[in-house]
Amino acid sequence: MENLALLNPVILALLAGLFTWGVTALGASLSLFFNDINKHVSNVMLGFAAGVMIAASFWSLLSPAIDMSGHMGRLSFVPAAVGFMLGGVFLWVLDKIVPHLHIGFPDSKAEGMNSSYGRSFLMVLAITLHNIPEGLAVGVAFGAVIQGDVAPVVPALGLALGIGLQNFPEGAAVSIPLRTGGMSKGRSFWYGQLSGIVEPIFAVLGALLVQVVTPILPYALAFAAGAMIFVVVEELIPESQIGDGSDYSAIGTMLGFTLMMILDVALG
Repeated sequence: MENLALLNPVILALLAGLFTWGVTALGASLSLFFNDINKHVSNVMLGFAAGVMIAASFWSLLSPAIDMSGHMGRLSFVPAAVGFMLGGVFLWVLDKIVPHLHIGFPDSKAEGMNSSYGRSFLMVLAITLHNIPEGLAVGVAFGAVIQGDVAPVVPALGLALGIGLQNFPEGAAVSIPLRTGGMSKGRSFWYGQLSGIVEPIFAVLGALLVQVVTPILPYALAFAAGAMIFVVVEELIPESQIGDGSDYSAIGTMLGFTLMMILDVALG
């Protein structure tokens, strides 16, 4: 662990982003073996991802942001509140601009600007949007690491591990429906893993930002949390509630939340 602390925080963020992207690719590889996915299983997967993101938003991002602002006394909530809302607004703007289609919804429910993209590509863009705040969260967490100090590395690793774990079902959730829709195994896997490429990119951007402008760290942590909660409420929960398997999505959410809570508390 001491050797990790000697690495530049931006390098650590890049490695963590590559790890989360790799787990997305691992989940997407299921499309090479399965042509379809049971809706109840899909609901559990999406619920699990939502639970992980909710727990990470508080324990890994919002709570540290508030703690870092303790010198502000009764106003220590300000950076967390401002950053949280800005993160939500950022994703809302992207949601209105980038054409995309959530998994399980008809073509008529496509969002963003009008485009000529096909259904499959729009679904990939939806998951790609989802992965942006995850990459930011990982990058900001590692950006908080002071080179040579091992203490902040452990919770940052816990966050990356949690994000990576929920990326596995996400990769499957986008690639297998593409296979079901008639796309070849190779293309389904390719597009499924491609949705995770933004994670190492935004992880590096997030780490660089807080390294260059250190005072914005609590705002940046809360910003990533707000962006993730927007994704959970606007995308993951509605997708996981499609059909008659809402109980399954609730179970998945509880499992994901509990796992991420354990990781955050045990490693934090």
